[in-house]
Amino acid sequence: MVTTQLPDVSKKLAQLPPYLFVRLYALKEKAEAKGLKVIDLGQGNPDLPSPDNVVEALCKAVKEKTWTHRYPQTRGLKEFREAVAKWYDRRFGVELDPETEVLPLIGSKEGVAHLFMAYLNPGDTVLVPGPCYPVHYNGVVLAGGEVHWLPLKAENNFLPQLETVPEEVARRAKFLLLNYPNNPTGAVLENDALLKEALAFSERYGAIVVYDNPYSEIAFDGYVAPSYLQLAGAKERGIELHSLSKTYSMAGWRVAFAVGNADIIAALGKFKSFLDYGIPGFLQLAGAEALNGSQDYVRNTSRRYQARRNTLVGALKKHGWEVSSPRAAMYVWAKLPAPAAKLGSQRFAERLITEAGVVLAPGVGFGPHGEGYVRMALVGSEKSLEEAARRIGKFIKGLK
Repeated sequence: MVTTQLPDVSKKLAQLPPYLFVRLYALKEKAEAKGLKVIDLGQGNPDLPSPDNVVEALCKAVKEKTWTHRYPQTRGLKEFREAVAKWYDRRFGVELDPETEVLPLIGSKEGVAHLFMAYLNPGDTVLVPGPCYPVHYNGVVLAGGEVHWLPLKAENNFLPQLETVPEEVARRAKFLLLNYPNNPTGAVLENDALLKEALAFSERYGAIVVYDNPYSEIAFDGYVAPSYLQLAGAKERGIELHSLSKTYSMAGWRVAFAVGNADIIAALGKFKSFLDYGIPGFLQLAGAEALNGSQDYVRNTSRRYQARRNTLVGALKKHGWEVSSPRAAMYVWAKLPAPAAKLGSQRFAERLITEAGVVLAPGVGFGPHGEGYVRMALVGSEKSLEEAARRIGKFIKGLK
């Protein structure tokens, strides 16, 4: 029998490591096979049930609106696009044309990656804050572009310093990506200064501003997150992405949307039409119910996450790890203490899983500027978070 060697994967794919959470899940399975009862704080995977009214709307649509079982259209249902536009008006005071300025997405992760593929030519530059959500940089690589990192440092409150971008880089940049409340750091914008800087940067150099805003509704201590599109003129210079995954605990439903500049929305929609059919109709109708219905669920969810934050931060401090308390998103971004820092974030996270049965996300998985940190997701009961902190503290003590 003749065996033929398979061709190599593309250079773009080959230069990327395995996806962060795939690696963590594999180690988790091994730990469980050894008999460890694993506490998983690695992925921001909401454990709270989706809203009852949304589940009921889904069931009703599946049973009664059988036309939603057919192929959907990329541009989405009018009902969903109108619900997005109304929600943005109520929440941010931003007016959107549901016909041209709203596009449903199969998750904001997909939207970011497809946007880069729709616009980038080989060698085009994207300004990416680091650390960041992995698709913010691996989406650039897979599209054939080049990443120019904007380091996010604790001393700058994890905000990018746009004035440090070299002139030649700024002029060839096709996108400027921002994400606040930030994943993974949990940093927030105290005012609109950075957004104004981003708009001015876009007007001067021509880069499209992409504001990834899926955590705007998960906020604590009275904080209210802004929208980039609230700025006068912002819609002419970019788009914003949002998701129902965290706001309504609908991560597995894959319902999100992009809003903003009509030309950019059209280009993204054109690209998507070649690759997917969009969100199933019954999910869009359920998504419209989430946006149009009572928002008590959202407020209660934020309170739940805030309580979990308080529990985890307090428990970690009790066991000797001083960490900062985030004001939004659903993560604790923690600098490794000295004994753990010697291992590096990847090795620390791997040993923590296999030896202590706790899954954290290593900072290096969010780009090179994440090294020295780990991210902990606020998922699971407060009791499990306390137990995770106890195990972590014991593990770190053992390293000393």
